[in-house]
Amino acid sequence: MTMKKYELEKRKAEKLHNDLYGASTPDRFAAGAVLDKKEQRKLDQAKGLVPFACKLNQDLIKELHALCAERNVGINDLMDELVRKGLVG
Repeated sequence: MTMKKYELEKRKAEKLHNDLYGASTPDRFAAGAVLDKKEQRKLDQAKGLVPFACKLNQDLIKELHALCAERNVGINDLMDELVRKGLVG
């Protein structure tokens, strides 16, 4: 069965759309930038880290994020430092 010109052009356009928007970022641009969850979990476990979730007031969270930006550290490192100080002092 032959396709009409319209159907052929429509399929070409769909293929082009899928090629453009379905393609992932090439490895050379994102080499090692993002780990998947399994890899990150394995790295955390090797460091002895355990996930710990708690609910905090939104104002406190804003202060913590501001402190992270001020010190140029991650939230995990900041929380580690603050909890250790709180336990000792």
